[in-house]
Amino acid sequence: MKAQKTVGIRDFKEQLSGHIKEVKNGATLVITERGKPVARLMPVAADLDAKLQQMVDSGQAAWNGQKPPSEGFRASVKGPKTVAELLLEDRE
Repeated sequence: MKAQKTVGIRDFKEQLSGHIKEVKNGATLVITERGKPVARLMPVAADLDAKLQQMVDSGQAAWNGQKPPSEGFRASVKGPKTVAELLLEDRE
């Protein structure tokens, strides 16, 4: 998967097919208007494993690829954000 990329709304509209192709290949796009982020376009995660892998690829979490146990699971988060902050951000 690819890292996050920022693109202006005008460029996004002009190159829509190319940007959609990038997203299909795993990229996440942050679309800006006058330099301010207004939207995030990312691939649809087919399952939890894919979503976790996206977070690992973007540097938001550490994951060994194994499914978590049903009880006692503890996430390891990289960076300054907490698990709660990442969850709220993901829900936006």
